[in-house]
Amino acid sequence: MAESEGFPLAEPGLWVERTTARSFPAGRPALFLDRDGTINVDTGYPDNPVAMELRDGIAPVIEAANEHGIPVIVVTNQSGIARGYFGWDAFARVNGRVLGLLAEKKAFVDMVLACAYHEAGRGVLAVADHPMRKPNPGMLLEAGCRLGLDLSRSLIVGDKPADMEAGQRAGLARGWLVDGEGSTIGGFSVSPLRGAHHVEDLLAAIRSL
Repeated sequence: MAESEGFPLAEPGLWVERTTARSFPAGRPALFLDRDGTINVDTGYPDNPVAMELRDGIAPVIEAANEHGIPVIVVTNQSGIARGYFGWDAFARVNGRVLGLLAEKKAFVDMVLACAYHEAGRGVLAVADHPMRKPNPGMLLEAGCRLGLDLSRSLIVGDKPADMEAGQRAGLARGWLVDGEGSTIGGFSVSPLRGAHHVEDLLAAIRSL
């Protein structure tokens, strides 16, 4: 893995970081989550760690995956970096804060992948439809390869249709759309995640993996 300014960059626009030392046997399913708007309240282009606040109900979901030996993986688009609004240093501070808030609630993320490529970007980050940027499945496939995951049994939680499409294209089993509606994408089932009963549905799915 190439390093740039001390950051875990697999390439100029792709952050890949193992954030725990937990090991997993090959063939485990994973819980994938978007970050902004899913784990933390979306602030637009987040560059201020002090402004980070967890969404209600998400820490118990991550904690349940931890308890059942399910890898927890964040996959996040970060076009603000491509557009020059902030750099990887600001991303690192914000991401550290989000992971810290989760840790305070005994919930831990095992890997973080972030894609900074965008068609409106600058320099080498100015790439339209990059395979790592959701709705493309590249980040999920990359995590699957690195951790030896069974993607066909894995789940994804996100707040945008692009998250669900990425899950469907990566061959995941099912998705939950934050504040969204239920639907089906090419046989891929999307459930809403809007209230306590929806969270219970997600928790039940995690426990059954």
